[in-house]
Amino acid sequence: MSKILLEDIKIFAFHGVLPEEKILGTYYIVNVEIETDLWKAAATDNLNDTINYAEINEIIHREMQIPSELLEHVAGRIIESILNKFQQVSAVKVKITKTNPPMKGEMKGVSVELDKKNKN
Repeated sequence: MSKILLEDIKIFAFHGVLPEEKILGTYYIVNVEIETDLWKAAATDNLNDTINYAEINEIIHREMQIPSELLEHVAGRIIESILNKFQQVSAVKVKITKTNPPMKGEMKGVSVELDKKNKN
């Protein structure tokens, strides 16, 4: 199985349980891994034989702009949107990192990662 990876997409958004997170917002880093068969595209050099990763990027940005309390919810929406749009995807993994979370201590961020296989 082949993969398409969108790595370290930096997006400013407003997710979180605390009121200040919903007002101030912060940067998030999104990584998406898509499993699909890319061998036809490798042979034909035709965009119609692959998954347009610009469209995946649009899905990610659209879903990240919908405020949510939980990153799990955002990641789940991204996965479902990708699976619904691209039937040829066999699995999707999404990792979202909240930079500067409102917690004690210095850290790079806190992340959630969800993955799902396509039932087709």
